[in-house]
Amino acid sequence: MAAASVRLDPSHARGIWMRAQRLLGQAAFGEGAAAVEAAVSHLGYVQIDTINVIERSHHHILHSRIPGYRVADLAQAQSVDKSVFEYWAHALAYLPMDDYRHFVPAMDAYRENPKSYFGPVNDEDYRALLRRIRRDGPLSIRDIDDDVLVDKTHTWGSRKPSKRALTFGFFNGDLTISQREGIVKTYELARRHFGWQRRPPGSKPAQFAQYLLDRALRSQGMASLDSTCYGNLGSKSLVGELIDKAARRKKLVEVHIGEATKTRHWIEPSALEAPVAHEPSRVHILSPFDPLVIQRKRLALFFGYEHRFEAYVPATKRVFGYFALPVLVGDEMVAAIDLKMDRKGGKLRVQKWTWLVKRRAGLKAAVEEAMVPFERFQRGGDY
Repeated sequence: MAAASVRLDPSHARGIWMRAQRLLGQAAFGEGAAAVEAAVSHLGYVQIDTINVIERSHHHILHSRIPGYRVADLAQAQSVDKSVFEYWAHALAYLPMDDYRHFVPAMDAYRENPKSYFGPVNDEDYRALLRRIRRDGPLSIRDIDDDVLVDKTHTWGSRKPSKRALTFGFFNGDLTISQREGIVKTYELARRHFGWQRRPPGSKPAQFAQYLLDRALRSQGMASLDSTCYGNLGSKSLVGELIDKAARRKKLVEVHIGEATKTRHWIEPSALEAPVAHEPSRVHILSPFDPLVIQRKRLALFFGYEHRFEAYVPATKRVFGYFALPVLVGDEMVAAIDLKMDRKGGKLRVQKWTWLVKRRAGLKAAVEEAMVPFERFQRGGDY
């Protein structure tokens, strides 16, 4: 007979997740590019986004966990140390190099059955592009000025046909992004960038499923089947088998949050038994793409908060604002604040402030105090 599910107090469950996300303690990952490598490795991914009304999300996510983080630290990890790489997880993300093999099957599948969002790629043009990079070195789309421009076929597309070839090479693994400056990506031959004689062999489906489960338990603390397979629905069956096997061997314990008995989660016994030390006054101004926020259903279950990402919602229908940031105080989501950096004036502007809880003494002052170092981060200033 299966063991009964253990009921967790919602605050305890939130603490387990926050602890796994390294949002409870200071300097969990160290400093500099080594901290970036450690953070990406632990979290499993850091989502990339190009919106820059404030500092872009990938930098914001790292800043939330690495005191004193600098944009240059990620550039060092990507371009010099080569400890992280860009590829598609549930979205475009920075991933740890140690996990590269788990994405090789997706690259091979893309090569066999291209899913070009921006139109077909001409084989001859693609081979010519690879020859050019091999001969002349890494290039960005801005280095290509001999294209005959065409009409865009997608909002995020380009008028340069070479962009489709670069995208194809990136997704099939021939190319990697060796450098990123803002939204400008520089493409290099993957083998040359990483110094490979041969690309690492891809993992098998069962190994990929184990990777997903290990990643979820490490970065989520307690994981459901849905949260484990977020962006990888095709692996649900294999992951479910792994969970069942681990539960039978008592390597995982089934838990649920409060009275939400229908949503099954699993946790390692050591993580369940470890104490959770909440800091009620700690403030985190989070990115809407933060790993704690991006899985909206999970966020609502744990925190009772349904985040709305409204950048692509008509202005008249927005509730929180164009780029609202969830504000976490202790283990409670207290506000959603639409911020914008006035880069010319060097000031962080509050576009809209929406309270999610009843105001209490000192709460607004605590959030405003947290905005001071957050504003310095936007300016790239000292801490």
